[in-house]
Amino acid sequence: MIAAWRRLASAAAGGFRRVVLRWRSSMQLRVVTTALAVGVLTITVLGGFLSTALRDGLFDQRLQQLDQESALSAVRIREAFASSPASSPPDVQALASTLVDRRNGPPSARGSMLASFDDGPASINDTYSFRGMVTLVSDDLRAATLDSGQQMWQSVRIPAADADSGQDEPGVVFAAVVDIPTAGRFGLYTLYSLQPERATLEFVQRSLLGGAIATLALIGVITWLVTRQAVAPVRRAAATAARLADGHLSERMPGKGHDEMATLARSFNEMAASLQDQIRQMEALSTAQRRFVSDVSHELRTPLTTIRIAGELIYSSRDDLDPVARRSTEVLQTQLDRFEELLADLLEISRFDAGAAELDVEPSDLVRIVAGVVDASAPLAESKGVFISVTQPDEPATADVDRRRVQRILRNLVSNAIEHAEGKPVEITVGCNVDAVAVVVRDHGVGMTPQEVAHAFDRFWRADPARARTTGGTGLGLAISLEDAHLHAGRLEAWGKPGRGASFRLVLPRRAGLPVDDPPLPVVPEARAMPGLPTGQIPVVLPAEGASPTTIPDLDADGGDDLGTVPYRLLSAPDGESTKEVRP
Repeated sequence: MIAAWRRLASAAAGGFRRVVLRWRSSMQLRVVTTALAVGVLTITVLGGFLSTALRDGLFDQRLQQLDQESALSAVRIREAFASSPASSPPDVQALASTLVDRRNGPPSARGSMLASFDDGPASINDTYSFRGMVTLVSDDLRAATLDSGQQMWQSVRIPAADADSGQDEPGVVFAAVVDIPTAGRFGLYTLYSLQPERATLEFVQRSLLGGAIATLALIGVITWLVTRQAVAPVRRAAATAARLADGHLSERMPGKGHDEMATLARSFNEMAASLQDQIRQMEALSTAQRRFVSDVSHELRTPLTTIRIAGELIYSSRDDLDPVARRSTEVLQTQLDRFEELLADLLEISRFDAGAAELDVEPSDLVRIVAGVVDASAPLAESKGVFISVTQPDEPATADVDRRRVQRILRNLVSNAIEHAEGKPVEITVGCNVDAVAVVVRDHGVGMTPQEVAHAFDRFWRADPARARTTGGTGLGLAISLEDAHLHAGRLEAWGKPGRGASFRLVLPRRAGLPVDDPPLPVVPEARAMPGLPTGQIPVVLPAEGASPTTIPDLDADGGDDLGTVPYRLLSAPDGESTKEVRP
């Protein structure tokens, strides 16, 4: 039973959310519902006021008529008793019965009654023409009439003849004082039914309700038609804009007439034509730029090869040169390496721009790829005195990837982290779930501002142009890494905070080309302390044996003291794996 109620509640909540979404996404629906809501409120207030005014008017008018009729009846009965020669109780009783008989009473009265005001026995009995009046006359009405000596009235409900299916009728009782000779003071009570007035009021209310429903329907139809005329061109403009955004640059809005909507359509079409011309010019310029970069890169390879051969010949004979020429030869060799790397990156970028990049996927364990990248980065980390740790998952992080491209992504991320770590630790975390694998590279160096994070993957962009580049980068590494990630249908995201370091997250699907909705690792790191070496990590701690001790700082967000200075040495695993361990 509880489960059924929960399903019903869930279905009701889902239906409500769909209705709200539909209402928020349709301007025409919002306008119609708003107009109907205002109409309902206005008609409700106006209808309530009219209904109340009609009810009070009918009641007051009828009450005045009945008051006069009841007063005339009381005068007639007093005069009849005063002029009657009857003096004995039986004769007075007979006269009272005759006077209160319905045939002799007021024409619109439901019944009449003569009742003594005295609680004790009277010379004649109470007389009535309608038995129900005995219960309808209240003690308050009796006392008020006796005290004032004037005609009083009270609203009552007349019981239906059939208690099961009938409906009580509204009524009013008028009371007046009548002095009966030889019998004392009696109260004359006359009962009138207000059922005709209620029927009239109900008819008027039904008419008002029918008119209100018809008015609301008319308001809804008129509002829908008017808003449709205004919304339809907007919808066409939105659909045309969506097709333009999808690349259909020749799409235009139909515009006829001379009204505001036609002016909007013509202005929109002029804007679309201008955008089409500009996009075509930009596409032509971009194509020419890509072709220029590709052609220049290819053309430079031939002279670069010649210069490389000549430079290597000179470099191999550097010992026979004077110190100045020897130093020039070494600088030439270094710059030739950077020039060759730049050409390779430019060619790779041109392949991405031309859409010629392809994946060579195979099942690979991401932990092994990370270990290989860490091995290759060990000399740079040693020269910088950087502590590198790798945290691996309990299960294999296997995915269909292009090993060469993933290695290039991770190599760029790790080298950048070491370069900007400023001697602080670099943490590499590998994670996986059912659909994806991820690698997060985290440093605790200079960090980045939100503006720098937004430009981190731009080509040739550097956060600090004055910062020395010791790793020989070309400024295209992160841009190429982003393209490699997108080629796998994955993600490459960045986070940074000045003085707190930066974090880069690579997310790849387990099956190439499938989208990833739930990354296994967060890109924003959680603040935590580093009590020694965390369990489950494969750490690489530098400097190596014989070098100065390494200080492992406290990574807690509270900025506490360092954990201490501990000397470490780097050991290789005996089985030839890329696993590293740390021993004090």
